[in-house]
Amino acid sequence: MIVCNVRGRSETTNKSDRLDADWLSEMLRVGSIKPVHHASTSLLTLKELVRCYTNLMDDSTRVMQRLKAIYRARAIATPGKSVYRVSQRKMWLSKLESRGARMRAAALYEQLDVLMKLRPAAKAAMLAEARRQAGWKILRSIPFIGPVRAALLLAIMATPFRFRTKRQLWPYVGLAVVTRSTNDQEIVEGKVRRRKRPPMTRGLNRNHNPVLKNVFKGAATAASAKDGPLKDFYDRCVARGVHADMAKLTLARKLASIVLRL
Repeated sequence: MIVCNVRGRSETTNKSDRLDADWLSEMLRVGSIKPVHHASTSLLTLKELVRCYTNLMDDSTRVMQRLKAIYRARAIATPGKSVYRVSQRKMWLSKLESRGARMRAAALYEQLDVLMKLRPAAKAAMLAEARRQAGWKILRSIPFIGPVRAALLLAIMATPFRFRTKRQLWPYVGLAVVTRSTNDQEIVEGKVRRRKRPPMTRGLNRNHNPVLKNVFKGAATAASAKDGPLKDFYDRCVARGVHADMAKLTLARKLASIVLRL
């Protein structure tokens, strides 16, 4: 049995268990099925703790967005974080004229309190487990890779040996540029030669790990705003005429390469 992730198959064709079995067996026969990576059992605890922390963070963000959506739907401005503060909740609830809206907002406030109470404990447990890993000190020595980012890298990447070079890491992180080209050959004086026009870019690849992408994007954003060798690298890219967004992408790629190398 091979655990794989099959992508790229058209959804417009017929589908059934028999057709799937025939297609998968044919792909297995010709060697076109590649297994997905499975980390060692030593990282299972860290992976579960990372999932717990990230889920709590996502749930907190979702509840906070829903709270602001209630007020914004009624043309009530919600600047800053005052809408979440316990000391000002009565004032914010009094702005909602509908009893149903007030009850909904009160329920969301209770959810937010529970999530905020659970987050510190989940973060502490995750960091305590990450410190037991061999790569913790190495990752913490990299600028702008803080404790949380180091824990996420250890749990998701697991080992650098699953990536042959940085060219395989960039698509996994979501930092690879997608290109499209067609009609690449032309006939000149009876001979076939390749056209000189560059391929068209279509943004970054969408098939990636979103948590790792946030890690490297956040690190690149912080590095581009604080003095140091990484900011000097970013400034040199901008000085050469590179757009600020593309320079930040280049910086994120550099950070990913450093992490893979170390």
